[in-house]
Amino acid sequence: MPTPLSNLYLFSYNSLQALGWALSLYAVISSFASTASLNKAYAYSGNLVCLLQTVSGLEVLHGAIGLVPSGFLFPLMQWGGRTHFALAILRKIVEVQEIPAAFITFFAWSLGEVIRYSHYALNSVGTSPYWLTYLRYTAFIILYPIGMALGEMWLMYQALPLIKEKNLYADFFSGLPFTRCSFFFVFLVIAPFLFSNITKQLLGQRKRKLTLFGNPKI
Repeated sequence: MPTPLSNLYLFSYNSLQALGWALSLYAVISSFASTASLNKAYAYSGNLVCLLQTVSGLEVLHGAIGLVPSGFLFPLMQWGGRTHFALAILRKIVEVQEIPAAFITFFAWSLGEVIRYSHYALNSVGTSPYWLTYLRYTAFIILYPIGMALGEMWLMYQALPLIKEKNLYADFFSGLPFTRCSFFFVFLVIAPFLFSNITKQLLGQRKRKLTLFGNPKI
């Protein structure tokens, strides 16, 4: 059962995340406005995005201890995939930081998270308007495939030869029965299946939430 203290914590956490992602969105848009290029998004907002994404690991803990009803497995899948992408690939490989896929990823992430965290913050104190709830459970239909296919997967594909060339993570994988390139290649292959599974769960969540919030025809 939520308590006033837990609601205050969730309101504060989600408000700070919403503010952080709003600043990231502003920086991403500014990168294009200032340079007329899609290649400078990481330079403008990369550190902030990596920080916000790392901190969002708290949401796995929130679900695990019952602070929110999401459980921990689904948040762990989402957090793990994004954090791996942001820290293990994008942050480590300078060459892929200045390609349009980074801009697309950051734009989709930032806009989606501003909506999501704003809804969570207001919902934790019982004041989230229906339009924001609807936007929270609808915007992903456009933003998620754009960010995943045109952003994350395309950037990872371009990073594969660089991972091999730079011999990244060779020590980590030296004791394992597969190579680092094999790992990233397999990850790319199974990504569409993970995307499909996550999308199904999100659509199911959308139907439940919008019905609960007063639109049974959704």
